[in-house]
Amino acid sequence: MPIEQRGVDTIPEAERTSGPRDLVSILLGSNLCLGVIVFGWLPVSFGLGWWASVSAVVAGTLVGTLLTAPLALVSLRTATNLSTSSGAQFGVRGRLVGSVVGLLLSLGYTALTVWIGGDAMTGVLHRLFGLPTGGVSYAVVYAVLAAATVVGAVYGYRVLLRLSRVLAVGMTALLILGVAAYAPHFTTGALPDAGGYLLGSFWPTWLLALVAAGLSGPIAFITLLGDYTRYISPSRHTPRRVLHATWLGLTAGLLVPQLFGTFTAYAARAATDYAGPLVAAAPGWYLVPLLLAASAGSVGNAGLMLYSMGLDLDAILPRASRTQATFAVAGVATVCVFAGHYAWDAQAAMTSFVLLLTAIGTPWAVITLIGFVRCRGVYDADALQVFNRRSRGGAYWYRGGWNWRAVLAWALGAGAGLLAVSLPQWSGPLLRFTGGVDCSFLLSGVVGGAAYAALTWGRVPHPTPSLNPPGVEVG
Repeated sequence: MPIEQRGVDTIPEAERTSGPRDLVSILLGSNLCLGVIVFGWLPVSFGLGWWASVSAVVAGTLVGTLLTAPLALVSLRTATNLSTSSGAQFGVRGRLVGSVVGLLLSLGYTALTVWIGGDAMTGVLHRLFGLPTGGVSYAVVYAVLAAATVVGAVYGYRVLLRLSRVLAVGMTALLILGVAAYAPHFTTGALPDAGGYLLGSFWPTWLLALVAAGLSGPIAFITLLGDYTRYISPSRHTPRRVLHATWLGLTAGLLVPQLFGTFTAYAARAATDYAGPLVAAAPGWYLVPLLLAASAGSVGNAGLMLYSMGLDLDAILPRASRTQATFAVAGVATVCVFAGHYAWDAQAAMTSFVLLLTAIGTPWAVITLIGFVRCRGVYDADALQVFNRRSRGGAYWYRGGWNWRAVLAWALGAGAGLLAVSLPQWSGPLLRFTGGVDCSFLLSGVVGGAAYAALTWGRVPHPTPSLNPPGVEVG
């Protein structure tokens, strides 16, 4: 199969041959991996019991999916990725906000997937073959996983879709075997080694779990969904079917692995670490299936994340090809993997990462959705590509390519979220007004959306596409 040549340019109608079933396959298959499973461990490590952990994961995922899923309809209309599509609200240069947010989200999740998957693989290989668990072994396993991930990401969407179809079936079977493997040691009580509620009492800790383990899953896809729906033709598939497929794919693709993570965390008594106890508690007959799950699942998930990273960097640096951008971000992600293993505490690093990225990503998603509703899904696809062609003008030029009202609204929302976040090592000053409860997700979205509505009140979101002259080439 040839390497995909498309970057963030508009996908021609003849190439938009995917459908809602493909969307479900890619959202399900790519998420059945340890990089997603480990988020089910977070509520356990926070000191919550079984039912509290499950309710936090389920509630957060459902709420996050309701917000995130409609973003899939944007790229269905624009035939390009979501960060480029957000140029309709932020301006053709201002959409760099979305590209940077997407790049950071994908970078973090790629590194996390390879990191957790590599740790589990090393542990399994140690039990099976006596592989030393020193730094050299981890380095080799990380390098192998990273290399396989790069191959899938470089070949692009079609290869990753085929891999996701296989993983949707194969990983489901492996997880079912996993339930049988860990069931004899399952318990529902909070683990004593967790040290009690992380934030001192139940509700603040439960809400932290809701955001960090539940909401963070759908929010990770705020810039990714368009990578897949740009290949779906609106002339052959209705928005309703695409939206329903997105809801189904996100809900199943996130809840199945995360709840498996919660289940195995209690069964393995994984209070302060996940990969090590998971491998140690596995019966001998499940070691090979666990090795397959850690390797194949990680490649599928990290490959899609790296693919998205390449698109976002390609959007930031139009002169670079998608392939060049993918190789560049792969190097950065690999560095983050080693930093995660040798320098970071797993729980603190994961919690801080998802809370910070949720705070800055949510207002961008809200503003993009408000714009979609205002323009009723009608976009000037050609005008969205002005920056990529190094041109000027078009429907979304605003002032110098920036819609400063939208950028300011996003900054206000992101700032409010960051000031209200509760991290393991730092608490935002606004927490004293919320009783110590982390409301960063809600506050960032409300402030960002309200600021955008107020700053653009009474204004046409952008000129009617048909009345705008084409962009003027400037080099």
